[in-house]
Amino acid sequence: MELILKEDVIGLGFKNDIVNVKSGYGRNYLIPQGKAVIASPSAKKILAENLKQQAHKLAALKAAAEEKAAALNGVALTIAAKVSATGQLYGSVTNMTVAEELAKLGKEVDRKIIVLKDIKKVGDYVAVVRFHKEVSAEIPVKVVAEGAELEAAPAEAPVEAPAAQEEAPAAE
Repeated sequence: MELILKEDVIGLGFKNDIVNVKSGYGRNYLIPQGKAVIASPSAKKILAENLKQQAHKLAALKAAAEEKAAALNGVALTIAAKVSATGQLYGSVTNMTVAEELAKLGKEVDRKIIVLKDIKKVGDYVAVVRFHKEVSAEIPVKVVAEGAELEAAPAEAPVEAPAAQEEAPAAE
């Protein structure tokens, strides 16, 4: 089934895109929700005319999206999370977590436009922020164990001290 999207649909397309979907998805969800219309020949002609008239507005939207992407250029996130002994996270780091970290830095970004697979292990990842269908920004995300540096230093000191005490009596 061929449809014209009336608004951005995550994972499907952007406003004014012509997409092919299964008929059940189109008839039962997209059309009743007002997210799409059937792409008849007359609807396609109307879409082409509207796009021609809105070209200036679309250029302004793209320029605004490029400014937002430039503001995120050079931003890198480090997220501390609770980790098991095997390096697995308790829970996961999602697009919502990335949006909250960006908000702490003063960069307000809608969590719905952040594309990121769920992170379940410690490591380096990349989050993609899709401001416009032609404009996106990549943000490096580093997931580290919560308090790893603090736990490692005290844990090493007591281990070394008893080992030194055991060696001293053995030498006497």
